[in-house]
Amino acid sequence: MRFADHLSPSTAAASGRTELASRYAAVRAGTLALVQPLSAEDQCVQSMPDASPTKWHLAHTSWFFEAVVLQPLEPAYQVFDAHYAYLFNSYYEALGPRHPRPQRGLLTRPPLADIHAYRAHVDAAMQHFMATADDARWQQAASLIALGLNHEEQHQELIQTDILHLLSCNPLLPAYQARPTPAGNGPPAAPALQWLAVSGDVRAIGHGGPGFAFDNETPRHQVLVHPFQIADRLVTCGEYLAFIADGGYRHADWWLSDGWAAVQSQGLSAPAYWLAPDDPRAPANHWQVFGPNGVQRLDPAAPVTHVSFYEACAFAEWSGARLPTEFEWEVAFDLPHITQMLGHCWQWTRSAYEPYPGFRARSGAVREYNGKFMVGQQVLRGASSATPAGHGRKTYRNFFPPATRWQISGIRLAKDTA
Repeated sequence: MRFADHLSPSTAAASGRTELASRYAAVRAGTLALVQPLSAEDQCVQSMPDASPTKWHLAHTSWFFEAVVLQPLEPAYQVFDAHYAYLFNSYYEALGPRHPRPQRGLLTRPPLADIHAYRAHVDAAMQHFMATADDARWQQAASLIALGLNHEEQHQELIQTDILHLLSCNPLLPAYQARPTPAGNGPPAAPALQWLAVSGDVRAIGHGGPGFAFDNETPRHQVLVHPFQIADRLVTCGEYLAFIADGGYRHADWWLSDGWAAVQSQGLSAPAYWLAPDDPRAPANHWQVFGPNGVQRLDPAAPVTHVSFYEACAFAEWSGARLPTEFEWEVAFDLPHITQMLGHCWQWTRSAYEPYPGFRARSGAVREYNGKFMVGQQVLRGASSATPAGHGRKTYRNFFPPATRWQISGIRLAKDTA
């Protein structure tokens, strides 16, 4: 329980405002720090329809506060530019029409300097609102501001994954932020994989306590989980190399039908951003991987990342195992001896992204935040190396289409108890 929870209502409200205003400033500054290594040219380009230009992320996260908090709740607020509602709305039908998502890279104007001025305009208005709003407006705004900050942190992660995809399309394979390779004898070997047994039972799943959670993490409910085993660590690059060497991308037997179709139509032969020894973009006699630090020698002990759900399922089938369901993953989160649950990569599960029993979307424009995407996608659990602090929790439900490879997504194995 936070210290403010023990205060009188008036003092707690003031403390809550101060805390939220401080967090607002920190999150907004954190976004600007992430884009600091990028040129104006870097920030304007859209490398594929699923990604967005950095400049668009900077504007959209500002538009969210403008459209969801300031315009409905601050009568004196003046929009920075009336055109921005069309340019930087993402998918909120209730808030009006929008520029087509695949064409965000065509928005060379407004220039980047105007986007930074827009952010400053919104920031000043938000800080004024948080300091001066009466109690009635504050009661309406506080949860929306908290949602907006968590929303911006989600875009902080997208900024990093989107720019990595963009830079991977450049034949020079430039680093997002180059850092020196540590000296030494190389990374340690991964420990032998261990299987952890979990008994079957009716388990409570989902968020049900204090602290922020997205609506799709609720309500907390009961699920019957059958006995299973789960790997104590993630699948490594070395283990995935063995799958490749054994013809993993050449034999249909291990693949789901849609996955095998993707292998053939896209010519897949390794995870995204892997460079084979004969790759002309970075000649070497060994496997390499492109990441935020540029091209690096592939570390066989590191968790394999940038694989699709299809690739994760094929590897699991080849291994004589399967992927865990999202409920098994959540139950296993607190097991003794389990490792790498957070901070390495998102972990594909065998669960379709569906509403929990009793799920109700929030009212107003933010009802469109998660619920309308609950079809045709797979749940990922955990948190990646790009995930902001606080988003890595055992109830967090990430979701992407099964063919997605540009996210930092990896593999944890499970199997039924014999």
